[in-house]
Amino acid sequence: MRTPANAFKKALASDRIQIGLWLGLGDPYAAELCASCGFDWLLIDGEHAPNDLRSMLATLQSVAAYGSHPVVRIPHGDPSLIKQVLEIGAQTLLVPMVEDAVQAQQLARAMRYPPAGTRGVGSGLARSSRWNGFVDYLERADDEVCLLVQVETIDAISQLEAIAQVDGVDGIFIGPADLAASMGYLGKPTHAEVQAVIDDAIRTLARAGKPAGILCTDETLARHYIAGGIRFAAVGVDTSLLAQTARALAARFRPA
Repeated sequence: MRTPANAFKKALASDRIQIGLWLGLGDPYAAELCASCGFDWLLIDGEHAPNDLRSMLATLQSVAAYGSHPVVRIPHGDPSLIKQVLEIGAQTLLVPMVEDAVQAQQLARAMRYPPAGTRGVGSGLARSSRWNGFVDYLERADDEVCLLVQVETIDAISQLEAIAQVDGVDGIFIGPADLAASMGYLGKPTHAEVQAVIDDAIRTLARAGKPAGILCTDETLARHYIAGGIRFAAVGVDTSLLAQTARALAARFRPA
């Protein structure tokens, strides 16, 4: 068996827009349902959702039969955690709160084996290599991992051009909620001043030739960002979809 290509990474490199859904329920069965819906990618959230290494593994297994590419957001950029999540089979990682190019460089090295990086070698124990069933895994793993770094403060935005130049960073994800908070607009990610900063960041990344991503559940605004140059967009969150639909159903039968 051969190491599979990272279809999501190839799509970003070819400038094809990828539409995704955020998974926050922390449940593999719900994730499988979402994987059957036709999204290009699914974000398994380990930062704000109740996911740990075991539930991430179960979710990766549950969506593996479908066409949606799983992206795992880890809670922080710890090299040991990066190693573990790669070895349970994730090819694409999203790392939150990246503030500068030095931090981005450290993350890129943690994703790769020596001499290009610092990732420890333990493929015989790892689902990522199918327990050495992928005979070319060690030779191809570095080429097939995909690192997405999340910039989500106004200070990080000021370092955007330098972060975009880091070799091994495959895409940059703009986090509207924390960006808004850092600008003094807590809970207002659609504020006009926040939108203006995001629009400018998207243009900066386009000039740098680095794919830009975002989470935006406002359909009109999401389409605006896509038209402006966003190349991977999450346009919904499973928790919100369930909560909104359930509340609306309850309200129709039990009006306030």
